[in-house]
Formats: sequence, C-alpha cells, structure tokens
Amino acid sequence: MCVVGYSCREVIVSIIVLSLVATQSAVAQTITPKLERWLRSASAGDNQLVWVYLTDKGDVSGRLNDARRKLSSRALERRAKRGSGADVRYDDIPPLPAYVQAIRERAPRVRHVSSWFNAVSVEASSDQIAELARLPFVTRLDAVGRFTKGAEEPMVSMRRGTPLSTDSYARPPDYGSSFGQLEQINVPALHDLGLSGAGVVIAVFDTGFRNLRHEALGHLSILTRWDFVNGDSTVGNNRDRGDGSHGGIVLSVIGGYAPGELIGPAYGATFILAKTENTESETPIEEDNWVAATEWAEAWGADVISTSLGYLDFDAPFGGYTPDDLDGETAVTTRAAQMAAERGVVVVASAGNGGFQPNINTLGAPADAKLVLSIGAVDSFGVRADFSSVGRTADGRIKPDVMAQGVLVKGIDPAATDQYVLADGTSFACPLTAGVVALLLEAHPEWTVQRVRAALRSTASNASTPTRLMGWGIVDGLAALASR
Repeated sequence: MCVVGYSCREVIVSIIVLSLVATQSAVAQTITPKLERWLRSASAGDNQLVWVYLTDKGDVSGRLNDARRKLSSRALERRAKRGSGADVRYDDIPPLPAYVQAIRERAPRVRHVSSWFNAVSVEASSDQIAELARLPFVTRLDAVGRFTKGAEEPMVSMRRGTPLSTDSYARPPDYGSSFGQLEQINVPALHDLGLSGAGVVIAVFDTGFRNLRHEALGHLSILTRWDFVNGDSTVGNNRDRGDGSHGGIVLSVIGGYAPGELIGPAYGATFILAKTENTESETPIEEDNWVAATEWAEAWGADVISTSLGYLDFDAPFGGYTPDDLDGETAVTTRAAQMAAERGVVVVASAGNGGFQPNINTLGAPADAKLVLSIGAVDSFGVRADFSSVGRTADGRIKPDVMAQGVLVKGIDPAATDQYVLADGTSFACPLTAGVVALLLEAHPEWTVQRVRAALRSTASNASTPTRLMGWGIVDGLAALASR
C-alpha cells in the first residue's frame, strides 16, 4: 500500500534518500574535525594513520582473568603496592577479537591494538576510513597525532678522559667528568648509602639504542626490548628505520657505568628498552607507538618510564595538538601516561625544548599529564637553559615539575665503544631525574607516584616559590629521600 498522493516509486526513493542522509550524518559524527581536515586535503592514494575507537568490549565475564594472565607478577605486585584501584581493570581487557578482525578486513594495515583505549590504530585511505566509520561498533575515528622534531639537540664529541668543564669539583675518581651532573642533584650521596637502582625496572622510550656494546653499557641488565617502529626485537640500528644515537646517549646518562668516565644515577637498575621513534620520517614520533610501548612496559612490570621526547611542533595538515590542548586530558600520550601512573608507574618526561613564550606554554605531550614528572633543563651553574620549555599547562598547573642538568651532559658516543659526547636538551635532564626516582623507589618501594612527586617537589631548590620557568627547582635526591 502506498501513501495517498504519492506513487510507490516516490516513497521508495524517499526512503533510500533518507537512509543515505542518516548514514552520511552518522559517518560525519564519527569522524573528528582533525581527521576531517586531513580527508579534505588528502590527495588520491594518500593514507593516514587513524585511531579507531570502539563502543564496547562485549561480554567481559571471564575476560578479566584473561587480562590478569597477560600481566607479569611484577606488574601485579606494583599495582597492588603503588597503584590506585583494582589490580586489574575493565580497560585492561583487550578489544573484542571480532571487532579487530572486522577492522582488518577493511584496513589491513593494523599498527597497534590498545586495550586501555579500546582502540585500534590503522593506516587507511579515505575510502577505507569511510568504510570503518560505517561499522556499528565504531564510536569515533581520529587522526593519530604525529609530532615533528624541533631543533636538533647539539652534541660535542669528547676524547676519552676529557673533563666536563673547568669547574673545580672535588671529583671522586670513579665518576670522572660525569661527577658534576650527578652532584648537582645530590646523587653521589645516595650512592654512598649503597643505592644504585637495584631491584627497580626502568623502561626507556626513545629512538633506539645504538651500540649496546659500549664500555659504559656492557653491564646493563635488560629485561626485554622491542622496536615499535619496525615490529621486531632489534632496538639498535641495523637495517631498520630510525637512528639510535639519541636513545643510546639517554640510556647511558641514566644507567651507564664506566668508572673514571661515566656513572649513571641508576647503574644497578634493570632496563626495558622501547624504540618508539622513526627519525628518518618528517613525523618521527607517532603517538600510537608510544601508547603501545606504555601498555607493554607496564605489563612487563616497569616501575619507572623515562621518555625523552623533547618535541613540540606538529605536521600540517594533521593538526596535532596546540598549547591549549596541553591540559592533562587531551593528547593521547598524556592520557596513556596518566593511566600508567594510576597503575603505579612513575612516568618521567622531558618538558621539551620549546623555550620561553610569555603567554602560552611550550610543553610537549605527555609532560602536561597530571601525575607525570616533567623535567626542565639547567646548566652546570643551575641557570635555566634558554631552550627549556615552560608552563603553565592549559588548565593552569605549574610545569615543569623539577629541573636537572641539560647542558653539556656527558653520555656515550654511540658511534664508538669507548668514546663520549656532551649533549644539550631536556632529553638528558629527564634520565638524570628518572635515575633519582629509581634510587628513591629502591629505598622506599612502597612509595606511590604521588609520594615520589611530593618528595622531589618539596625538597627542590625552588620549593617555596615554584614558577612556570623552573617549576619547584633543581632536584635534591638526598633531601627527597629523607623527606616526610
């Protein structure tokens, strides 16, 4: 039967048109404005990295136990000791395999599957994105944030035994010319107490770790390693994408051990190594690599994550994040860092090398996260480095949290087995501070993330008058250890 005044054909056509309009409207609501901007500017054949967020995890009865079995005993112990909430949570349950398979059928290049975000990151064309948006269990499609590298962090080669500066430190011979960067944050006094980071697991996220055979790295205890750029267990260079020079230096700053040359604050710790950056690309940091590394390292039982990003600018036309987005809740890496902290992991992040702007913050995610320790840089005299990023966050919180040396920091020369370099950047202030965190957790394994942060802030050099330039000031490891 047809509606009075209309032919059957007219009614059918109207239904089809209304259905198409409703479908297009649903698709439009699923795709975020950031991704929509890319779709408008994309050329034929272009692919975009996309987050596919899912509506639900289906029937979760029994699946919490499956999620628990994927966590190491160390992770469960750390969550029980220092985490907030249940030892295993709803967001630890992986996305439904049927949903992931349906996504693979429409966008075969799946990069990572995130339990915490109930999301899948894929590489997809415009047509594939439109297909994904029509799936009934897809709630949102967004562009994966991709960060462009800022100014290069300079490095100066050193000959073996070259002193760090002409300052007349009373150097214990074991530290060699790395004494100054440790003395400034009172690490030698912690070493004198017998602390070395033993029993603490530190995950280091970086470009890759070239030359683990260097004399200062040969002692390292490495629990596990993974290359999230190339999808293999080789975190050095070899023939993979991405250089490992930066990561090798960072690792040596936190955990190196070559008496008379270089001692890192946490030389006795156990390490997890994650290669998350492809330095050959114009978009070297892709946030889904960082998120995947965070979930992986947390499950392995990391106590500390040291992430020396030091990036600020973003590629057009992808949109990235603006200073207004650095509010502790928006950037995906920020949210992942917060979730790790809630599980008892102390996340230590470079504030960034964006320098000073009078009216906006120059931070890089995830340094804006509420429970993350963001680290700025000073020189050997305690003066803020002019490249060091400043707060406040978009929601008004003081950042950075604390400061450490980030000018002429001694680390290994990743191109040699017994040579060293001096490097600048908050990338190197970060591992110095992360090393102090490891020493604090060795001494006080029960300390929560909040307790560690409070200890460092309350005893730093600027504790009584924190500012957006220096945060709470330069770290004092010994005072933090003794704080109440």
